[in-house]
Amino acid sequence: MTTAAHTQELFRRADAVCFDVDSTVIREEGIDELAKFCGVGDAVTEMTRKAMGGSVSFQTALSERLSIIKCSREQVNKLITDHPPQLTPGVKELVEKLHQRGVQVFLISGGFRCIVEHVASQLSIPLHHVYANRLKFFFNGEYAGFDESQPTAQSGGKGRVISMLKEEYGFRNVVMVGDGATDLEACPPASAFIGFGGNVVRPQVKEKASWYVTSFGELLKELEKI
Repeated sequence: MTTAAHTQELFRRADAVCFDVDSTVIREEGIDELAKFCGVGDAVTEMTRKAMGGSVSFQTALSERLSIIKCSREQVNKLITDHPPQLTPGVKELVEKLHQRGVQVFLISGGFRCIVEHVASQLSIPLHHVYANRLKFFFNGEYAGFDESQPTAQSGGKGRVISMLKEEYGFRNVVMVGDGATDLEACPPASAFIGFGGNVVRPQVKEKASWYVTSFGELLKELEKI
C-alpha cells in the first residue's frame, strides 16, 4: 500500500501536476452554480452528490443534470460575469510555485470548458493544458447538448487524459489532486493521488487516499522541503 510519505515524495518530484477544478481549485461545483443560476438548483445538487460519490456513471449524471438545466449560451456567459468562480485559498501561490520549479500544471475537469478556461487564465495555466467538457448550443444560443466524445464526459476519463499526457509529453511522474471519486480513479495511470478536502470532504475519498490534505498550504509546505 502506498504511504503518505511515498505520495509526498512523488509530489516533490512530479513532472506534472493535474488538478480537478470543481471543489478543488475553485470553492464551488460549477454545474451546481449553473443550475442555481437557472433556477433548478436542488434537483441538480442531489444528482451531483451521487455522481461524486461514484454511485452512478459520470456520463449518465452529466447528461441527466444538463437536461434539467438546459442552459443557454447567454446564461452561461452571464453566470461567469455575475458570479465568477472563486479560487480556493492558496491555489494561486501553489501553481506559481510549481511553474517556478518547471512543473507542468494541467486542469482536468468534469465541468465545462467555458468556466474552466476562465479559471485557467486566473492561474496563468495555458488553455491547451485544460481538459473539460464542451457545451453545445444551437445558432440561436439555446442548449443543444454536450460533446460526448470528450474523455472528461465519461467515467474513467480523467485517467485517459493522464495516459494521453504521459504519452504526448513523456512524463514519468504525474500527480493528480482532487476531491472526488473520478479523481481517485485516475491513479493509476497517475503515479500518485492527493485527496483534497479544503472545500468538501467526501468520506470514501478520504478513506482511500494515502495522503489527504485540507489546504493547499500543506502542498506548498511540502515543496519547500526541497
